[in-house]
Amino acid sequence: MQQDILINWSPQETRVAVIEQGAVQELHVERTLERGLVGNVYLGKVARVLPGMQSAFIDIGLDRAAFLHVADLMSSINNRHADAGAPLTVGSARATPASLHPIEKQLFEGQAVMVQVLKDSIGTKGARLTAQISIAGRLLVFLPQDNHVGVSQKIPPRQREDLRQRVQALAGELGGGFILRTNGEEATDAELTEDIAYLRKTWSRIKDAALRLPPASVLHQDLSLLQRVLRDVVMEGTQTIRIDSRDQFKKLQAFAVEFMPATVQKLQLYSGERPIFDLNNVDEEIAKALGRRVDLKSGGYLIIDQTEALTTIDVNTGGFVGARNFDDTIFKTNVEAAQAIARQLRLRNLGGIVIIDFIDMIKENHRDAVLVEFQKQLARDRIKTTVNGFSALGLLEMTRKRTRESLAHQLCEPCSACSGKGVVKTARSVTYDILREILREARQFNPREFRVVASPKVIELFLDEESLHLASLSDFIGKPISLQSEAAMAQEQYDIVLL
Repeated sequence: MQQDILINWSPQETRVAVIEQGAVQELHVERTLERGLVGNVYLGKVARVLPGMQSAFIDIGLDRAAFLHVADLMSSINNRHADAGAPLTVGSARATPASLHPIEKQLFEGQAVMVQVLKDSIGTKGARLTAQISIAGRLLVFLPQDNHVGVSQKIPPRQREDLRQRVQALAGELGGGFILRTNGEEATDAELTEDIAYLRKTWSRIKDAALRLPPASVLHQDLSLLQRVLRDVVMEGTQTIRIDSRDQFKKLQAFAVEFMPATVQKLQLYSGERPIFDLNNVDEEIAKALGRRVDLKSGGYLIIDQTEALTTIDVNTGGFVGARNFDDTIFKTNVEAAQAIARQLRLRNLGGIVIIDFIDMIKENHRDAVLVEFQKQLARDRIKTTVNGFSALGLLEMTRKRTRESLAHQLCEPCSACSGKGVVKTARSVTYDILREILREARQFNPREFRVVASPKVIELFLDEESLHLASLSDFIGKPISLQSEAAMAQEQYDIVLL
């Protein structure tokens, strides 16, 4: 699949769009003040050990303590650093499985421990950590606490053993394990040797920093979004990488020359008069990706709702009546929906549990065909996905690995009017709330007059359809009730002033 990459850079924000067949397939946003932490290595300090949960909270200098589970903490028989004065690290591949050692036997409050961020903090949850450090290079991933050599599962099985032996021979006996990345399949020995040297040098700097810096310090930061684009997003089918900043173009070019020479020819400085994201209506696609409804070309549509626990996607036929019979209409809508959903998962970066409610299909072969099409589309996703098939209720259940906030959580915040509910009370409901509140206040206080300050729509209803109820309450409590319209107030907001 051929693709083009557009990069819009500004001092406060970097935005990347991946274009395939003229349509936006992926969006990546990194803000200077909100840069993600995944991949960063810290010298943490154990804040609290929770034996009941077999986990610990680690202070790494953020607003919220980060979370470390015992499964992500390897105990080494050669653990020389388990005293309070030096960071806990894993000494060798002969590590004892963490499950055999309760976390309270490995960590104690105040202890220094070297950790790496697996997942950024999401919502109210702190960042997820691991003590099993890995450093990603251009061709390899370095595992300094392990001697295992592995090969990406995306490389054909018949080639893996030869590649594994090549990497093992090049790595030598200096310690540490490696995983060959997919883009390292065709790498030369010289390129692999260069990457191994770079990764070992990076690990050496991390260890030196751990001995010099105090707890809650950053020991290593992952690459910037611009650099990660070259490392992770660019593939064989990438035709161009266009960026609209001359300074960043030169920096990216220098990075590419040193670490990814194959991408140098694909880099282009964009100097057109139109903003670069206007080329493929990227800003329009961003706006659509923040909405609940996604229209399909056939006339059907999707409704996408994100909650903290999971994402639900509902498929509807809408106005599609193109097929000869209803079963074919449903089938064609579901096939198109499967293609659109796979794209929306990438575009919105939706992670965690995803429940998809396709339109009910009577024919088993239709359900199988939709599932096959959906899995085919998901195969293009660089993020790991697992599809569990249709449940007894006809819902398709799946998961997509979540490592950072979704696009909506990055760019949006809960509505101040509805407080994130997605709906607001009707004006009539608010008028009845106000009438009950006036009655409650009248039983406790004895003012000369009650004044209602509310939104124009609520005041208009009091002056028209609810005027009789307002007058009846005024007579019942024996006090006048005046009205004041306040345009700045949301529909659910109101004040009752005692005069």
